[in-house]
Amino acid sequence: MNGLKHFVLWLDAPIEDVTYRKIAEYIDCLLSQRLRPKTINCYLNTVCQFYHYLIEEEGFQLINPVKKPNIMKLPRGLPRHLNDEHIEILFKNLKGQRDKAMFMLMLRCGLRVEEVANLSLGSIDIKRRTLHIQDGKGAKDRIVYISNDALGALLAYLRVRPANKVKKVFLVEKGPLTGQPLSIRAIQKRMEYYAHKANLKISCHHLRHTMATQMLNADADLSTLQDLLGHNSIRTTQRYCRVSNLKVQRDYYKAMEVIMQRTAGNPNNP
Repeated sequence: MNGLKHFVLWLDAPIEDVTYRKIAEYIDCLLSQRLRPKTINCYLNTVCQFYHYLIEEEGFQLINPVKKPNIMKLPRGLPRHLNDEHIEILFKNLKGQRDKAMFMLMLRCGLRVEEVANLSLGSIDIKRRTLHIQDGKGAKDRIVYISNDALGALLAYLRVRPANKVKKVFLVEKGPLTGQPLSIRAIQKRMEYYAHKANLKISCHHLRHTMATQMLNADADLSTLQDLLGHNSIRTTQRYCRVSNLKVQRDYYKAMEVIMQRTAGNPNNP
């Protein structure tokens, strides 16, 4: 199915009534289908070219709803983890209990942005301090654990979260969609806002990568990280969690102590 046909079949409004917001909803739909950014861009470019044709060739009095910021940025390899200073700067700039809870779950639990958007109230077990991540990447379910600070941030938000029938945890707080579940793109935009405000080049995925790197530095096993991050293959975890200098340095000196003790009684020891 080509991009334009896919868009038209998805669309529930006349072509001429499509707005920027409608395109944002379409992007959320494509993200929910776990399409790659490159594929999403192909769909968006097709729709953009279609509207360009209507405006330039057919003379329709329209505004092209696919503006440049809607084009998904392609990832360039794996993101670097944040150092302690950058984490402190980011969280000092966060406003509101909702945003603090969202980003703390990414930092401490390693959640993907779509997993935060899809998190439901029924998935939270306060007593056991766990989250049940349903239908994660690869249609996998998994259990993740909540640190003290992440639990505190989550409880602080739940205390002020409006009581309604919506099952998703994180809700829109302003505008005509108040009380509705926060979309994937909306969460990404919040991070973009804070990154600009803090003058940091970061994304939501940086927080997940930081969690993995910090745990590796604290000597967590790769198999443990694999389960927490929801990776199918340990090779993905090995590639994702690049060993940082702290662990390399610690492992080197630990190994050297053993080597030197073994060779201490050797007369040929230099």
